Amino acid sequence: MQKIQAHIIGEIISSNSAEAHSLHKKSYFGEKVGEKIQYSFSEALFLVEKKKMEIFSRGKKILEKELMKKFQRFDKKIQVKYPVFKNLRQKGNIVKTALKFGADFRVYSKGTKPRKGHAKWVVFVDYESKKLTWHEFSAKNRVAHSTKKNLLLAIVDEEGDITYYEVKWIRP
Repeated sequence: MQKIQAHIIGEIISSNSAEAHSLHKKSYFGEKVGEKIQYSFSEALFLVEKKKMEIFSRGKKILEKELMKKFQRFDKKIQVKYPVFKNLRQKGNIVKTALKFGADFRVYSKGTKPRKGHAKWVVFVDYESKKLTWHEFSAKNRVAHSTKKNLLLAIVDEEGDITYYEVKWIRP
């Protein structure tokens, strides 16, 4: 497969190549917006790292090592969110943004396809050193409950290791 040729304009990364459409259909990378496939920063970083995509700005290819710095201008948490995206995706999950829920990601478990099934988790990502108040925890839990998903807290430590805490509602 040829590399996807994607272009970034402002915060939007997109491609209308046949490879982009093919990978979207097969592996659910990106979202179809009009005639193009539009990618999240995490999806783009993952595909570039896997040598499946090249990103261009004003006709000039952006080097892989420059992408994180460029994306940080728009998303201050990308450095902590990307390792979680990568880890979940490598485990066979489909990971999508969850901005409309106020979360970092929504995750479809193996075998569940977006638009044909519901995400199992809504994910909030943070560093281990970040303090979480009960009020913040409660708010995150309410988001998960109101969207009929389980809450998944992804905590990244100083070494870059990720620990997941799943919160489910139970009826006594």
